[in-house]
Amino acid sequence: MRISFLHTIDTNEAVFGLAAMKAGWSSDQIRHATREDLRQAMAQQSAPNCGAHGRVHEAVRSLMAEADAVIVTCATLGPAIDTIGETSVPIIRADAALAKAASRAGRNLVVLCAVESSVAPNRELFEHHAAATGASVTVRLIPNAWALYQEGETAACMAACAEAADEAYAQGFDVVAYAHPWMAESVELMRSKCRPIHGVQAALDAVTDAH
Repeated sequence: MRISFLHTIDTNEAVFGLAAMKAGWSSDQIRHATREDLRQAMAQQSAPNCGAHGRVHEAVRSLMAEADAVIVTCATLGPAIDTIGETSVPIIRADAALAKAASRAGRNLVVLCAVESSVAPNRELFEHHAAATGASVTVRLIPNAWALYQEGETAACMAACAEAADEAYAQGFDVVAYAHPWMAESVELMRSKCRPIHGVQAALDAVTDAH
């Protein structure tokens, strides 16, 4: 089975590619496309923009041509994915797969975000899926995490993510979800034996379930 990934930041290629190979996919079964311009187009719109959506649709359909599933790793593209209509192969939103998995994993969940603009969309997305299971949802912003990430201070950024996750478990949350796929590598720095759910594994699991 072949998977195509649509990214908007280049670091997600390594994160998802490594996870896919660990899960049993070979390198020739994986295809990546990184389109930062699509994220910028979606972020700049003040209202639903057919032009931005159309560009995302075009990118996704080009990846569908040689794939059995397409995983969209950037939450900013989510609204455009929801308007794409019927497709010949499954289109998996990593953020939606994460919200669904987290809502089924426990009753009291917290979503950790690094980007302030992602807080409200994640709250809406997770509460939508949690409504079906009765889980409660808290969304938190990790201070300075995105600034550190953008400045290339990766170690400090991952340490902040791990600390936030440890703190959430210590406060009694039974499910911790990382809102951004690139946060996944910080689990190795955690003190807690519990591990956050992240969109990387959730998306790959969703591909398997779809087939």
